Amino acid sequence: MKSWAEKLNASGPFEVKPVPVNIAGMKAGEIMLVPTPRLVDDFIRTLPKGRHMDVKTLRQAMAKQHGAEVTCPITLGFHLRTVAEAAFEDYQRSGDICSVTPFWRVLDSSTSTVSRLSFGAAFVTEQRLNEGLKE
Repeated sequence: MKSWAEKLNASGPFEVKPVPVNIAGMKAGEIMLVPTPRLVDDFIRTLPKGRHMDVKTLRQAMAKQHGAEVTCPITLGFHLRTVAEAAFEDYQRSGDICSVTPFWRVLDSSTSTVSRLSFGAAFVTEQRLNEGLKE
């Protein structure tokens, strides 16, 4: 079984293409970014310490950055988990919170992805509090 870090780095290129059918709040024909886990990770790493961005805003910003109108919410949800789990693996290995992707700047305890994380919401809440982010 692949580690989360392997899943993070195993992806190919991202895609920008028309939405094929109305789905997940997107309309057929809109230009959609289908991100990779690495693309999501790289974007989150650009968020400065103490700054939070909700998932909706993340989707909008990533789409705009790549010339799309929308970002696929389904794919992004999967990749947010991959990014968080890979970052936690790195943290467990290194013990250095400053070197891992600060996924807690996007996820909080109310984000549905957090309920699926292997390490639970307490870690996310602790990191948010350490940065002065509201829970």
